[in-house]
Amino acid sequence: MSLIENGHRIALNDLAAHRQAAWERQSAYVAAHSDFYRRLWAGQTPPKRLEDLAALPFSDKADLRLSQPAHPPFGDYLAAPRDQVSRLHRTSGTTGQAMNLALSARDCDTTEIVGGRAQALAGLGPGDTVVHCLNYQMWMGGLTDHRTLERTGATVVPFGVGSTELLVRSILEVGITAISCTPSYPTVLERVIAEKFPGLTPADLGLKLGLFGGEPGLDDPALRQRLCDTWGMEPRNANYGVSDVFCNFASECPHDTALHFVAHDVLHVELIDPDTEATKTLEPGAKGELVLTHLSRDCQPLVRFRTGDIIVIEATDPCRCGGTGFRFRVVGRSDDMIVVRGLNMFPTMVAAVVTEFPELSGDYRIILDSPPPYDVLPVHAELAKEQPEDGTLSQRLETALKAKLGATAQVTIVPAGTFPVTEGKTKRVIRNTP
Repeated sequence: MSLIENGHRIALNDLAAHRQAAWERQSAYVAAHSDFYRRLWAGQTPPKRLEDLAALPFSDKADLRLSQPAHPPFGDYLAAPRDQVSRLHRTSGTTGQAMNLALSARDCDTTEIVGGRAQALAGLGPGDTVVHCLNYQMWMGGLTDHRTLERTGATVVPFGVGSTELLVRSILEVGITAISCTPSYPTVLERVIAEKFPGLTPADLGLKLGLFGGEPGLDDPALRQRLCDTWGMEPRNANYGVSDVFCNFASECPHDTALHFVAHDVLHVELIDPDTEATKTLEPGAKGELVLTHLSRDCQPLVRFRTGDIIVIEATDPCRCGGTGFRFRVVGRSDDMIVVRGLNMFPTMVAAVVTEFPELSGDYRIILDSPPPYDVLPVHAELAKEQPEDGTLSQRLETALKAKLGATAQVTIVPAGTFPVTEGKTKRVIRNTP
């Protein structure tokens, strides 16, 4: 086992020898058993020292998407014998082709321990009863995230998605104190409570802790405050991960709303400029694409894997919670980035402006009907329930987007209920182009 007990509370420098030894084992394993990386490396020998990893080429999701159809069902980056595959998951396919994920028994155990660190850091533990409301149908966010919740010592209710009325009744009857779901799901619950449970308010359910993940949104202070005010619970970003790597390896704590990285003993992190691919130093203020390398993985080990997530480093010193990993925020995904007259726009930036308008529901879409380049940002924003359009809202939102983001926007206001209510990930950027 390459994990260190409480490894997320040990300083990175003190993990150096462990990490180096783990890389020596892992690199030899990958070189011997991964046809994918032998082909990618084209005869190049992986460096002995972890700090020399940049000598190797990157791998990315596009490479994996080509590998799986050519070598079904797991691709030729499956490095373990098929009979060692203990669990099969499938990615949600939010950003493209759904992928099959293979985990050995050891991979499962490591994944659950690392995810459990993140969930515990967010405040879940023995004595809590948490209902898990993510999709159990092959998606890693279901069963595997469920197991990470169990690692905290909490009682876990495996609910999944759908049957929202039953969920409300179960929370009340069982005395559930925490919920694990996407940031958009409480809005679904609010609608059901209003329609099916007259006289009941969300705060009456007694939830004290919200553990959110699976989609962006919780970095918006307005959404956080709304969850506190409406539900009476503490919202925490507790479940950040990359399905191909680990389902969860970062969360916030009660002291800091930035994500804390909790997997330095089993993951190597690089930060790169997404355009030039130049490596950046992990220091406060640095912004770039997150690149990850497994230091312990049997089935589908990844080396210098470009996640597509653009992050900003907030801090590298130890947090008051005891976590020693760097703290960061996710700005957006490189494949969700829209360049408007040279300005890089991400959906989370638009969300921060949209949620400032009480007349809007907070739901929106960026609908691209033509290929780039873009002169304007096309935003469709949804009215809140029972809110009339006064004729000036689109112009006021366009003005706010221009002032805060610097981009010219073309805003279309749509009626309440226009956008489908989703219990899983919500796709904000719609590209109606080939």
